[in-house]
Amino acid sequence: MWTPGRGTRLWRGALAGLVIAALSAPVSAAARQAVPAPAPAMLPVLSTSTLKTRYAANRANILQAARMADKGGYHRRAAALRAMAGSTRTFLSFDARGEGRAVEVLGDLATARRISVLVPGSDTTLDTYDAHTPKPHARLGWAARSLKEQIRRLDPAAKVAVVAWLGYAPPRLTSTDAVTTGRAEDGARALRAFVASVRRANAAAQVSLLCHSYGSVVCGRAAAGLAVADIAMFGSPGAGVETAAGLGTAARVWAGRGARDWIGGVPHLSLPVLGTTIGLGADPVSGGFGARPFAAGDGGHGGHGGHGGHGGHGDYLAPGSASVANLARIALGHDREVTR
Repeated sequence: MWTPGRGTRLWRGALAGLVIAALSAPVSAAARQAVPAPAPAMLPVLSTSTLKTRYAANRANILQAARMADKGGYHRRAAALRAMAGSTRTFLSFDARGEGRAVEVLGDLATARRISVLVPGSDTTLDTYDAHTPKPHARLGWAARSLKEQIRRLDPAAKVAVVAWLGYAPPRLTSTDAVTTGRAEDGARALRAFVASVRRANAAAQVSLLCHSYGSVVCGRAAAGLAVADIAMFGSPGAGVETAAGLGTAARVWAGRGARDWIGGVPHLSLPVLGTTIGLGADPVSGGFGARPFAAGDGGHGGHGGHGGHGGHGDYLAPGSASVANLARIALGHDREVTR
């Protein structure tokens, strides 16, 4: 636990203000009408022999969810769901209820020699998953596709699968959940179970966790003893521990932050405020944390071959960025090629 001094009183006040302001978020969220949705499909245990069955069952469930959303007047959600049910897309699990859960596989999970699990941060929902925005690569579905394409560019023959893992309920950025570890604890349990199921299905593959923003808190909570080769944290508000050694993992631990990422201005500390602990611990890119640094964008105007700029909080998986190139190298296990 970091002990605050006189210089942190302003941050304490700011954090207290955030707590008070965010107390209304659960009320407003509860007031929203839920989109009609079916229960998730009944799925067989994950194995190489059940992949096609799971993919087909989830595709049918997504289409059923789209019909229910259309009937209820939620036409934008319905259109997004129909796109997710496309013939080239494969979901290991799916749940359209509430803000949703979705675990999508890009590549062949059965034959992959390396599997990279992309763990998203705050404000990730079914409605944002594939959203068309000025920066679509900031959305989980687009980010996973960008990473897969970068891996293909670096090593066309590599047998790598990318998993877009919306397997927990990320917090809203404006809620108190975003500055505490509660959602991360729930997410970590789900992530540990998912990694274990993937390793049972493909024991030969090495697994890496690529963890964005609040997703790095989830990965930090899940890391102890988890059988993964690499854990990469980027745009992290803190990993929930003070040092990489505190993660309790034998994996290579990486950390990167873009030059224009606003998260760098967030205090990386833990403070007792109004009966709870606010803050997510030490900064993973700090020298004292002990992670391996990787270049994540200098805020310039772009470039070629992964050496360009970008550098904002939503830019880590942007095509042509330094960060997506380095994350692809980590996914491939090419750790000596990662630029610092």
